[in-house]
Amino acid sequence: MIGLISATAAGAIARDRLAAAWPGRVRVYEGPVREAVERAFAECDALVCFLATGATVRLLAPLLTDKASDPGVVCVDEGGRFAVSLLGGHGGGANALAAEVAEVLGCTPVVTTATDAVGVPGLDTLGLPVEGAVAAVSRAVLDGSPVALRADGVWPLPALPPNVAPAAEDAVATLHLTDRLLELGPGEAVLRPKSLVVGVGASKGAPVDEVLGLVEEAIRDAGLSLLSVAGLATVDAKSEEPGIVEAASRLGVPLTTYSAQELSRIEVPNPSDAPLDAVGTPSVAEAAALVGGGELLVPKRKSSPEGRAAMATCAVVRRAPRGRLAVVGLGPGARDLLTPRAKDELRRASVLVGLDQYVDQIRDLLRPGTTVLESGLGAEEERARTAVALAREGHAVALIGSGDAGVYAMASPALAEAADDIEVVGVPGVTAALAAAAILGAPLGHDHVSISLSDLHTPWEVIERRVRAAAEADIVVTFYNPRSRGRDWQLPKALGILAEHRAPHTPVGVVRNASRPDESSRLTTLGTLDPATVDMMTVVTVGNTATREIAGRMVTPRGYRWQSATAEGAE
Repeated sequence: MIGLISATAAGAIARDRLAAAWPGRVRVYEGPVREAVERAFAECDALVCFLATGATVRLLAPLLTDKASDPGVVCVDEGGRFAVSLLGGHGGGANALAAEVAEVLGCTPVVTTATDAVGVPGLDTLGLPVEGAVAAVSRAVLDGSPVALRADGVWPLPALPPNVAPAAEDAVATLHLTDRLLELGPGEAVLRPKSLVVGVGASKGAPVDEVLGLVEEAIRDAGLSLLSVAGLATVDAKSEEPGIVEAASRLGVPLTTYSAQELSRIEVPNPSDAPLDAVGTPSVAEAAALVGGGELLVPKRKSSPEGRAAMATCAVVRRAPRGRLAVVGLGPGARDLLTPRAKDELRRASVLVGLDQYVDQIRDLLRPGTTVLESGLGAEEERARTAVALAREGHAVALIGSGDAGVYAMASPALAEAADDIEVVGVPGVTAALAAAAILGAPLGHDHVSISLSDLHTPWEVIERRVRAAAEADIVVTFYNPRSRGRDWQLPKALGILAEHRAPHTPVGVVRNASRPDESSRLTTLGTLDPATVDMMTVVTVGNTATREIAGRMVTPRGYRWQSATAEGAE
């Protein structure tokens, strides 16, 4: 919950705009400002104070305890010009909140956190728990000083600056990436990858302290960190066992359950008749931990309570790093049509793979240290294979394409290569058809289809059959790849097929380089369009029998009753 506090009429107006934009997410605190701040600070995850920063600092000072637990605070000035991340930039989420507030209120976000200011990810923003001399190592990273990276494996982290490297000479600080317990020096910090899965078995009524104590003991005795536990796992029959459920809750990790049949298929070193009789599988703890593979670090281990039999078992498995592939649509070209999610994924990646001209569009958005692998036209399948291979190695990879990456772009070849051994994230983008349609008016107001006229990947016989089907079904058609110097007959042929079913006055929209600086568009008709004026940078949208030109715009009605009314009115 986000607490909103204001002291003036102007502040209240901005406050109410934010409250209206985020229903259910915010709580307005009325009354004397000091009391309102105190109540909100105690009750909320974050605060937005429509107050001067100096006044807010004085009100907050007596309330501060620890940056790991204090809520993030954003200040908005009286004029509504700036949203200042004042407190808890990373841990409290104030940096991100300032950006959100600025978007709603139309003001400028102000973030002074050093790492954000220079585009370097803070150690506490990498998505992993971090321990040790975090401030000292972060300072070295920011200063460009050599920082040694000691990693047990490749994890899908955002790009780290070039001065953070395994072979850093004369390193002034060290950043470890490991699930192992270490003796850390004054210039060392450690990131804890979520690499450990703990399989748990328990008798009915097993106390949570016994289950949790066993897990903690097993992890500690193996020289591992509890912060690297990704989750607990058990058999379906124990999905509601209070001791197991509460142990997962106290550790702050998810509990995953599997059927006895699934667990019985997992080979384990220590099968037993007891769980087979009780829940139908010869192993619970080891088998549940080993689902999905991994290295068994701690074989089945029993609890050892005083004066009675053990009621809990556990086993610990280290999972191999799971790489991440984000397939990102960049939109048609204009920066303001690049989605916020796409920008986030570009900054989330440590490796970017893409067509050289698309890389140039977004190079400035990448974090320092991002590895860029770019190639020219015609290398689509090679780029897809490269991106998937790097994700399999454990990297965070962004594979980019224009428009929407799933429409005539990189998602198809990439996902044809990818198995379930990597995480795949699709990031939608504004397609050329949609960008062109917005320029033309509303040509896609009813059923529509996109067809590529390039026969490099699809036989012309198949393309022609699809065009004919669209023509017979009276569907609006957007043609991609309509004409090039080496393919100059396909567009006239396709238009001829449509002309068999549509009148010569049918509106046709022609848009070249939609949303780019040299954008051009025109509205013509099926009978007068000159194919020679079209090239590969153009999309051609042909209306159906209901499409009309209205006030210079191309409009396809949502229903045919509108068409009938228009026709009657014209008589």
